[in-house]
Amino acid sequence: MQKCDLTGKGKQYGSNVSFSQRHTKKVWKPNLQAKTIIVDGKKVHMKLSTQAIRTLKKKGLLGTSKAAEPTSSALSKPL
Repeated sequence: MQKCDLTGKGKQYGSNVSFSQRHTKKVWKPNLQAKTIIVDGKKVHMKLSTQAIRTLKKKGLLGTSKAAEPTSSALSKPL
C-alpha cells in the first residue's frame, strides 16, 4: 500500500488536463523509502515519505550516529 507509516501521507487523485481540455484520471504517489529505525533497542522497518525523513533528520531524530536514533517517546510526538 502506498502510505507513509509515520505521517499517513498517501495517494492523491486528480486529472491530467491536455491542451484540448480533455480530462484523464491521474494518481500522484508519495515518494516512499524503506528505512530501519531503532526504537527501544529493537529494529523497526518502516516505509517513510521523504518529507518525513527530512523532518526527522532536521529534529535530530534520524541520523547515522547511535545517539541520533529516535526513541518511542520521540516518535509519538507530532511532527
